[in-house]
Amino acid sequence: MAFSVNTNAGALVALENLTSTQSQLQQVQARINTGLAVSSAKDDGATWAIAQNQRAQSSSLDQVKASLQRGQSTLDVGIAAGTQISDILSTMKTKALAASDSGLDTASRAALNEDFKSLRDQITTIVTNADFNGTNVVKNGGNNIYALANADGTSKITVLAQDLSLAGGNVTVASTDTIGTVTTASAMIATLQTSINNVSAALAKLGTGSKALDSHLTFVSKLQDTLDTGVGNLVDADLAKESAKLQALQTKQQLGIQALSIANSSTSILLGLFR
Repeated sequence: MAFSVNTNAGALVALENLTSTQSQLQQVQARINTGLAVSSAKDDGATWAIAQNQRAQSSSLDQVKASLQRGQSTLDVGIAAGTQISDILSTMKTKALAASDSGLDTASRAALNEDFKSLRDQITTIVTNADFNGTNVVKNGGNNIYALANADGTSKITVLAQDLSLAGGNVTVASTDTIGTVTTASAMIATLQTSINNVSAALAKLGTGSKALDSHLTFVSKLQDTLDTGVGNLVDADLAKESAKLQALQTKQQLGIQALSIANSSTSILLGLFR
């Protein structure tokens, strides 16, 4: 074996091994610090790109959920308004039935008529104020619901508005109708029953639409969870394995330092040759 003070082959090998260990140790420490096996494109370009695309998809689904929830809230307000209107129509029918009694005195019929008109006008008040975030699904010319259904915005869930205003088609009572006479009261009974039936059908449609939004919201939430789990499977580090690897590399690092120290001290043997 040749000895040289210019070149220490053993030290070079020891240094190369120690450098490799240091590099691996830094990588493991980064994984432990971030919890990610792939934290940037330089770790694994293909995997990072796939994960980044799925993150974008998951993030977009937040807006889909928000759109669905806004639609639900708007429909909830509309359904609450429609339910109240249906109750009012039932009360109005009771008033009309009472006023149709030919044996009723004039004062009583006038009192019933005033109650009827007050209830009639309440319908307009309810319809006008059934807004959520500027959207009203029960007014004349109401807003249809177009809720986002996917992250690309190419699919939407549509729920049609239902006009519950006076003389709007569903509610066949006009804003000037009264029950001041036996004749008008008797005719109003059938009109009110038709309105009650129409409002019930309209509420059923709004309820079906709300159920559709709720069902799709559940699906989107599960889809988002699945995407997030998939991203985790791609890039998350197994911290139990990384912890064990860290212990092994720290031991290897200490041994490498010791080996380098021994290799560096070998040239001191040459001094003994010149004593």
